[in-house]
Amino acid sequence: MNMTVDLAKTMIQGPAYDGKPAQVYELRNANGMVVTFMDIGATWLSCKLPLDGGEKEVLLGVGNMTDFKEHTTYLGATVGRFANRIAGGRFSIGEKSYQTPLNQGENILHGGPEGFNKRRWDVADICSNSILFVLVSPDGDQGFPGEVNATVTYTLTNDNEVSIRYTATTDKPTPINLTNHAYFNLEDAESGSDCREHKVKINARYYLPTDAAGIPLGEFDAVKNTNFDFMESKPISRDFLKDEEQVNAKGYDHSFIFNPLRDVKEPIVEVENRDGSVSMQVFTDKPAMQFYTGNWNSGTPRRIGGMYEDYSGFALETQFLPDAPNHPEWPQPNSVLNPGEVYQYKTRYKFSF
Repeated sequence: MNMTVDLAKTMIQGPAYDGKPAQVYELRNANGMVVTFMDIGATWLSCKLPLDGGEKEVLLGVGNMTDFKEHTTYLGATVGRFANRIAGGRFSIGEKSYQTPLNQGENILHGGPEGFNKRRWDVADICSNSILFVLVSPDGDQGFPGEVNATVTYTLTNDNEVSIRYTATTDKPTPINLTNHAYFNLEDAESGSDCREHKVKINARYYLPTDAAGIPLGEFDAVKNTNFDFMESKPISRDFLKDEEQVNAKGYDHSFIFNPLRDVKEPIVEVENRDGSVSMQVFTDKPAMQFYTGNWNSGTPRRIGGMYEDYSGFALETQFLPDAPNHPEWPQPNSVLNPGEVYQYKTRYKFSF
């Protein structure tokens, strides 16, 4: 395989939330591509592509634990129990209702104020091309029922592909929605360049309209003849902020719904940088994806010092739809995991350069 893995304890300095240093791991493939992961938040910290002029960083990230703890943008972290928003932090399972702590106005976002992004995940297995993180979330954690055993496996291939495999089990019915919150900038994530000149294609005929707080209005809308139509590749900037929904969110921060009968071996997203020298394809068996253009990145610390600006990177968060526990009428897989079932999904990011 000609792969290598290294423990890079000194890459990110400072104590984590539990007062102990973070553990950082680096995978390198035969082509010289290097990806780095951290046990805090099971976080994807860095993604460097080998180019003629040297390595190019294409993932936004932080350089020390102090900055990681201060930022509010979830850079590269695994988020859960439930990614995205649940309206009012409330949901019901059967006859029982639950109230979770709120961390974004009147709603809960990405699992709450002490979500999976702040936890130390254990490393259960590591080999030359992959690393397996595991986390036990106790019954009642952030107001969610049931003990959950979750895993995240990162794999780097010699085809320059990073895959993320998620699994979870529970002993009580509970909502589960895991995703990775990486922000990409294929121009150069270290330069602070604006991401809106990237060309994006999203294979989705429907999107989910939301209110000003990001809570779904209920019905799917067709993307055809709207500013949300990415069925053909176009620069993000082309239809940017040209409708009230985007103005309310300061850009794109919306879920796109995939055809459940699609061939999951085909990419659901294709991205190119400005001159086409670097591209990325995304493959997933998840039912939807939140496309977020980094609308509130300003003031987020950068790994090389200084601060990121708004629109410095975009996120492609493959997941269930926001507020899904409160919308059983949607034609989507059930976001409530039951005892005896296994939550199991995979997303792959394939880079070409």
